[in-house]
Amino acid sequence: MNARHTETSLVWGHSALRVVIAISPDGVVSIRELGAGDPGPRPPAQPLVEVLLAGQGRARASHRFSDTAVGRRFTYVGAEQARDGRWHELRITLRDEHTGLEAHAHLRSAEGVPAVRSWTTITNRGVREAVVLGVTSFAAGFPAGSADGLQVVRADSEWLGESRWRVRPLREEMADLNLPLHGQDGRGRLAVTSTGAWSTGQHLPTAGLLDPHSGRAWLWQIEHNGPWRWEIGERRDGVYVALLGPTDIDHQWHTVLAPGESFTTVPASVTVSSGGPHGAYDGLQGAYDELQGVYDGLHGAAAALTAHRRALLRPHPDRTRLPVVFNDYMNTLMGDPTTAKLLPLIDAAAEAGAEVFCIDAGWYDDDGDWWDSVGEWQPSQTRFPRGIEEVLGRIRERGMIPGLWLEPEVIGVRSPMADKLPAEAFLQRGGTRIVEHGRYHLDLRHPAAVAHLDEVVDRLVEQLGVGYFKLDYNIDPGAGTDVHAVSPGAGLLACNRAHLAWLEAVLDRHPGLILENCASGAMRMDYALLSRMQLQSTSDQQDPLRYPPIAVAAPLSVLPEQSASWAYPQPDMDDERVAYSLCTGMLGRLYLSGHLPTMTAAQRESVRAAVTAYRGIRAGLAEAAPVWPLGLPGWADPWLSLGLVTPGHTYAGVWCRTDEPAAASLSLPHLAGRRVDVEVVYPRHLPAWDVEWDQERGRLTLTKPVSGPSARILRISPVSSSSPVSSPLL
Repeated sequence: MNARHTETSLVWGHSALRVVIAISPDGVVSIRELGAGDPGPRPPAQPLVEVLLAGQGRARASHRFSDTAVGRRFTYVGAEQARDGRWHELRITLRDEHTGLEAHAHLRSAEGVPAVRSWTTITNRGVREAVVLGVTSFAAGFPAGSADGLQVVRADSEWLGESRWRVRPLREEMADLNLPLHGQDGRGRLAVTSTGAWSTGQHLPTAGLLDPHSGRAWLWQIEHNGPWRWEIGERRDGVYVALLGPTDIDHQWHTVLAPGESFTTVPASVTVSSGGPHGAYDGLQGAYDELQGVYDGLHGAAAALTAHRRALLRPHPDRTRLPVVFNDYMNTLMGDPTTAKLLPLIDAAAEAGAEVFCIDAGWYDDDGDWWDSVGEWQPSQTRFPRGIEEVLGRIRERGMIPGLWLEPEVIGVRSPMADKLPAEAFLQRGGTRIVEHGRYHLDLRHPAAVAHLDEVVDRLVEQLGVGYFKLDYNIDPGAGTDVHAVSPGAGLLACNRAHLAWLEAVLDRHPGLILENCASGAMRMDYALLSRMQLQSTSDQQDPLRYPPIAVAAPLSVLPEQSASWAYPQPDMDDERVAYSLCTGMLGRLYLSGHLPTMTAAQRESVRAAVTAYRGIRAGLAEAAPVWPLGLPGWADPWLSLGLVTPGHTYAGVWCRTDEPAAASLSLPHLAGRRVDVEVVYPRHLPAWDVEWDQERGRLTLTKPVSGPSARILRISPVSSSSPVSSPLL
């Protein structure tokens, strides 16, 4: 530690990240620097860990998770550094002498990535029980002089309307109270919470603070498949951020620690973009070298978060293969599969180039009313008169991996399994099973629930040869369960963690099995699940005109190679609409559906061309960093664009939703000053768009000459001054 005035400090990090931990003369610990370049103004002395205890409360009454009584009293005990492969680790120990509570603040960061993963373990070293009402996973001050000029980026989300991002001045959310005049910190905050088990059903756990003047930015994500809270508040000395899992005030969560007992929070991650010529990409390779010193702020932090997410992922062969998936549900069979309907669809999907064929909901149903009878997961005999084996065999014969839809965590109230499993295998409140939309919810802490699901998965994989599961989740059980739990929220947290353990065990037994994360689309799109599962359904949106803003926004929440957006062309679409729908899925995981067998030969050829083009670019997408050449998408924007920057190319998807011919100008500053070659990846068979490249400004102007909605996927590549470039017509 190095002396600095009356304060000591601990410096930790690596080539892309510098963290300075400050220890005040009285031992209080805070993060003084979290960045990859210029540290910026001195941030607030926000305590590193905040713990809200019944009987202790806050040091000053407020609605905040800042300046709790215990957090203010925590003092530095020591620190340990370690290395785990590419991960750098720091553990800081704090102690509150008044209660005997001990905290371990864990920081973890991958070499070359300007990001930190953080969580807290608290242990009761005192002699009395401690009733814990909330613990921060991360708490720190943002390096800016005040809230003035700062922007907050956040997103609302819901079924069919996922990932609706907005960037607003922080002062629109938080009034200037002239706190120095009052000599006290404020009491309010901007707090965003999610309740129940739909972790992204209302708001996203990914958000950020931006300083447009300096280019500094933080983006964070709370990595939990259940309730969470993030908050931004203003102190006299500046702005702080606090990230938490479930809390008492928000989620009916508390836990009781007897002497010697411990509790660990859910993890949260923060990525930084420090701005300036030595920005967030020093030490990064590949696509990030394209962006170094060009993008800061939101784009810089988003690229860093993308790199961090890749470091979090469980190893899996799907990460490099990225197979094209055909699913029979959306705007196609809609939960009504039969042998007669599936066999021609399987053949058409194979001819189009699909590599996985997933039979969606309904394959287990004999009576046509399956919603509240699910749970046994036995194939229907009426839908498949010669057995589902015939259909799965056809999928394999056509060179595709067979897949099935499952909703493993629920049991329908009419299902035989509702009576076969013990009552303790279900979530309960006050001795009554929780029912939501005709379903009970399994409690995966119970061995009978786990044994049932293990039998289902192992039977379908080992006996039927299923290699892909779409795991859906269409109900939200609310606050949780009071069975074997001191509070409903504590019961839900334990169930959330048991669910993750079950997924890990499934993949340990079947390491090549591909798992899709779905929850009525993207109602549970978090990196507790996505660090384990291979791809994410981004929506259930059936309107192809409304889907592009969801697909364009998705890479701010999900890795491009995990982001599965539906592409569902139909026989009644004209050529531009077919291409428009297919483009929606191409800058992510191409996720096909649609009535392919009844399409014209030209329409089927358009689908094949899209699949072929996607196969040609997918390897690059798995190392790409996202940019938004027209800014983050608005739900009703007439033009939308997503760029994915790879080491050699920039892929740009562009959607125009206007009826008349129109033009838009894409901002691509990482290509400024260079000549570029612009070519169409897809569709190549439709009328060309006009293109004009402003080399000095790094802007690409596109003009759609056709009427009606239209979309294109472009490859933009820098070329040497002596190389020829493509025609200015696309």
